[in-house]
Amino acid sequence: MRVNTWFEALYNCQARGESYVLITVITTAGSTPREAGCKMVVTGAEQFDTIGGGHLEFDALNKAREYLLKGKQDQHIVSYPLSSKLGQCCGGAVKVLFEVYCCHSQHIAVFGAGHVAGSLVPILAQLPLQISWIDSRADLFTNDNLPQNVSCIVSEEPVDEIANLPVNTWVIILTHNHQLDYRLVEGCLKRGTMPFIGMIGSNTKAKRFRTRLDHRGFNPKQVAQLISPIGNPQIPGKRPVEVAVSISAQIIQKLHAHESTDDRDNQVLSESKDAKASVI
Repeated sequence: MRVNTWFEALYNCQARGESYVLITVITTAGSTPREAGCKMVVTGAEQFDTIGGGHLEFDALNKAREYLLKGKQDQHIVSYPLSSKLGQCCGGAVKVLFEVYCCHSQHIAVFGAGHVAGSLVPILAQLPLQISWIDSRADLFTNDNLPQNVSCIVSEEPVDEIANLPVNTWVIILTHNHQLDYRLVEGCLKRGTMPFIGMIGSNTKAKRFRTRLDHRGFNPKQVAQLISPIGNPQIPGKRPVEVAVSISAQIIQKLHAHESTDDRDNQVLSESKDAKASVI
């Protein structure tokens, strides 16, 4: 379904965890292209709806993208006289509110929709994650109650979906086919932007895959990106739900480690700015 209106776009952005700016005309005076209360949504790549077009909308669009690049949740009010300076001849004036919403949720791709994945995805969906669930078998995606942060992707060639994944996606490989598993691992390593590639299987399978990758010319650092067997080894059991809980525990550990690193980086940046300010 094509999204046209700002409220459809708002819903979709929040469901996908995509950063966006909600732009609202809050006051008008004189002749203006749109009335107070009109809105549009701007993402890094698209815009939805309109606040009147022309140079006003063009400038608002550019400002919204600048705010998104800062990666900071914020609000701004900008006054626009609709004069020749802006390239408009309405003669009125508007005030525009920019509400910047930044989403930083981690993206995960789950390849395979068998028993383990069927237990795993509903658990992961309760975490601050955006999930792409990928399989070639449409009939396995039977859960109509999945949250909005789960996108079910039916693909005759799952390996082709690697190119469509966001940078820094964490990958979990749970397919029913060992050859497909290998092709997925190799495809992720070739793309080079997946910092975590976890695969279900035995130690023997993992050793065989690493040897094969080594023979195909992948360096030790690349091969080390393959985490297999995936999961927290302290959680025993081979039932699908037990394996799913084990994998979930490992992902939760990674999420908290990731958040701690972000917090440290932000603290260092803040201290650096404070130090520079004191010198000035």
